[in-house]
Amino acid sequence: MKNRRLKIPLVFAICLSFQSVLLAQGNGVAGISEATQMVTSYFDPATKLIYAIGAVVGLIGGVKVYNKFSSGDPDTSKTAASWFGACIFLIVAATILRSFFL
Repeated sequence: MKNRRLKIPLVFAICLSFQSVLLAQGNGVAGISEATQMVTSYFDPATKLIYAIGAVVGLIGGVKVYNKFSSGDPDTSKTAASWFGACIFLIVAATILRSFFL
């Protein structure tokens, strides 16, 4: 009989501790969903910024390639390929990151 009297408060205490754990999980889910919403709201402006940076890099690369071509430098095709590759990388990286996270 003595053991039974100890078991009832112990079971009650365990039930109360599980209830606090379940309530804490609800607050965590709300926080995670709010953080996800905040992060995904930044992707459209960030993608547009990366596209703008790619356009500027493309213009700078075009001017550099034109200068090399005008001066008769034989290394023009290598320079054009590297600048064009950098622009393509920026555009593809922005698109892939956006598709992963949205």
